[in-house]
Amino acid sequence: MSISLRACFSVLFATLIIILTILLSIQISAKSTKIIENEIGDSLGETSFELADKLDHYMWSRYSEIKIFSGLKALRGEDITETQILLDQLKSQISSFTWIGVTDEHGNVQAATNGILVGKSIADRPVYQEALDHPFIGDVHEAVLLSKLLPNPTNEPLQFVDISVPIVDAKGEFKGVLASHLNWDWASEIEESLRSSFQKENKNQEIFIVSSRDNTVLLGPKAFVGKPLNLESIKRAQAKKDGWILEEWPDGKQYLTGFSLGEGYKDYPGLGWTILVRESEESAFASAKDLKIYILLLGAFTAIIFAVLGWFLAGIVAKPLRNISRAADQLLSGKRVEIPAYRGIKDVEILSSSLRNLLHDLSRTESELGQMANLAHHDKLTSLPNRIGLDLYINQISKDTDQRTGNQTYTFLYLDLDGFKKVNDKLGHHAGDLLLQEVAGRLKGSLKESFFCRLGGDEFLVVLNTSLCNPIEEGQQAAEKLVKLLREPFNIENTRVQIGCSVGGAIWPSHDKDIFKVIRLADQALYVSKKRGKNQFSFYDVKKDI
Repeated sequence: MSISLRACFSVLFATLIIILTILLSIQISAKSTKIIENEIGDSLGETSFELADKLDHYMWSRYSEIKIFSGLKALRGEDITETQILLDQLKSQISSFTWIGVTDEHGNVQAATNGILVGKSIADRPVYQEALDHPFIGDVHEAVLLSKLLPNPTNEPLQFVDISVPIVDAKGEFKGVLASHLNWDWASEIEESLRSSFQKENKNQEIFIVSSRDNTVLLGPKAFVGKPLNLESIKRAQAKKDGWILEEWPDGKQYLTGFSLGEGYKDYPGLGWTILVRESEESAFASAKDLKIYILLLGAFTAIIFAVLGWFLAGIVAKPLRNISRAADQLLSGKRVEIPAYRGIKDVEILSSSLRNLLHDLSRTESELGQMANLAHHDKLTSLPNRIGLDLYINQISKDTDQRTGNQTYTFLYLDLDGFKKVNDKLGHHAGDLLLQEVAGRLKGSLKESFFCRLGGDEFLVVLNTSLCNPIEEGQQAAEKLVKLLREPFNIENTRVQIGCSVGGAIWPSHDKDIFKVIRLADQALYVSKKRGKNQFSFYDVKKDI
């Protein structure tokens, strides 16, 4: 059985175009899908980190308040009435404290908010026992003595976090304990706050707070609260490896899970809570799956069009088709070649031109996907790199360090704007956004060959490539330049605005071999600048361990 030349070349042409289109479509869709999946996973991991950080900051505030309050002379005196007044004032100012009381050295409650438990002994309770020698923070637990004494409209078990510190007199002798119960309801409020800010576009994410004791769920969907969870994400978080994974949950379904461990803040040691943010695989990767199907359908549609076109052209373009087929074979083998261009025969000219445009469009699509990935690495408001861009830069630093001779260091400057909140409050958030853009512009034009990124809000990070011999002096000069630069007035919508900035610095690898630890050390140094009066620069001091 013979086949006409037209039919033979038409089938061959159609086959080559289909194969080429499918291969390019698969490659582009696989790459774009991977990029989208990583971005979604990084977003969940960042959400869990932000919640862990917010919880630690809140607990540190309450912990510090109780420590400061325990040093008041009124608590060491014999005037119980004055002590009672002070306790009630503290509770009225900080509603998160459900109960605050002062005991004598034997554990008997002498004064307490609303007079609850006054005259009773709490000597056998951990809130007293654990605070005999040092401050104590207890994990979430149900109320025992207070369950019948406090208002409880919901009739659900009351949950508390204990904070207590010893009270000593001027001679350092133990006089009793300042004990408090922190209402666990505040954690739900923080969860809702984060949910509203992080889940506007995707309402299918669920947040879990897991205790270090038996991995019990403290906060999350009602079906999970009070029950243990044994997941790989929790193990990784407890090993201090923040991030995200795709894992199977007890219901047998796959979930994309972001995880982070609350490691405390400053002198607050933390309770080891694990923060999980999950989203079902189907929901999380829906956009990636839709994009993959779209690219494959587009490729298939294009292949069909060219197959039909080849049928009509094959009779008179056998030789050009052989050349085009040969070029397609080379493309399939990985060589960078172009489809030959023909002149004179209109039909062949159209065919070769269409194939060249197809390859150009597919290449441009891949390039645009690369641009989309670049946008994901930069802050939309200021165009500076964001946290994802910072991670990529840090990875590059690590690779460069493995290859260089070791005569360079990197100095990290952590910046926080002074007076930015007043601008927002007085002129509005739009003016605040314009101010942040102006700040970013000044930063980019100030220090050449330096890396700048916006960490969030009015916080920025500058990375300097400094010499091994004088990193502190070079960092000091750069920081002073930035402080001076940002103190110069801004013109925001015909309004003269003046702010400042506080800077903290740390050096890698001199202060620590872990770059992320160095960034946290720079953040600690920033708070020293804030305490000293702002508009200042402080370097991390190893001796003082600020």
